[in-house]
Amino acid sequence: MSSYTSISSDKLFRRIGTAGAPIVVDVRIDEDFSADPRLIPGAVRRSHLEVREWASSLSGQSVVVVCDRGQKLSEGTAAWLRHSDIAAEILEGGHLGWREAGLPTVPADKIPKRDERDHTVWVTRSRPKIDRIACPWLIRRFVDPAAVFLFVAPPEVEAVAEQFGATPFDIENVYWSHRGELCTFDVMIKELGLSTPALERLAAMVRAADTARLDLSPEAPGLLAASLGLSRMFDDDLEQLDAGILLYDAFYRWCRDATKETHNWPTNKVKP
Repeated sequence: MSSYTSISSDKLFRRIGTAGAPIVVDVRIDEDFSADPRLIPGAVRRSHLEVREWASSLSGQSVVVVCDRGQKLSEGTAAWLRHSDIAAEILEGGHLGWREAGLPTVPADKIPKRDERDHTVWVTRSRPKIDRIACPWLIRRFVDPAAVFLFVAPPEVEAVAEQFGATPFDIENVYWSHRGELCTFDVMIKELGLSTPALERLAAMVRAADTARLDLSPEAPGLLAASLGLSRMFDDDLEQLDAGILLYDAFYRWCRDATKETHNWPTNKVKP
């Protein structure tokens, strides 16, 4: 049974992907990580030996600490964080328990190298519409909550990527891009090991709206309309991204929790 200092895998999984998700810190030793080099979605690796150095960077956050089996390393690290007035829990059963529950994990070698401030940096074409908002949402919610996104003139994406150490996406001839009938959002879900029923349903909506195949998803016209509306509302791409993140939060929660719910305007009129 969970205590106020621990959380089950199922409960953590319900929180991951939402705006209120905790920071997940993986403190597995190198030997354990090498045996299974995958991360819980959104997790960042830290050394338990250096917790007193990095604890301050988590001030004001809620944290879940993960070690291999949910024992001494996570217990000790979480206790140090609480000593620093940081709300910290351990993951019951650790990384092993998460895998045994059949929950998704992200291959560490698919995550781009982080910069000196520990952010992944991505670059794409300016004036985003659908894929270039959906992909940043996926990355922020399931890969790196602190990810940085650069929107630049289309001809300059690859040069900016090279000069600024950024990962290009949603342009031709790069790894993170369309493949056949799949859009970049589809590719990211597949390559990052994030194929859950909710994300697959959202991917169908994104693919349909992004590739003008609205027949693939009944919800796609609504996503297309909202996306084009946002693109007209904002001149600043980063402001549009912030608004789009909220939009995809809502669509994700619908895909996960509300697809069977309907709505009508009931009346109390007596039928003749």
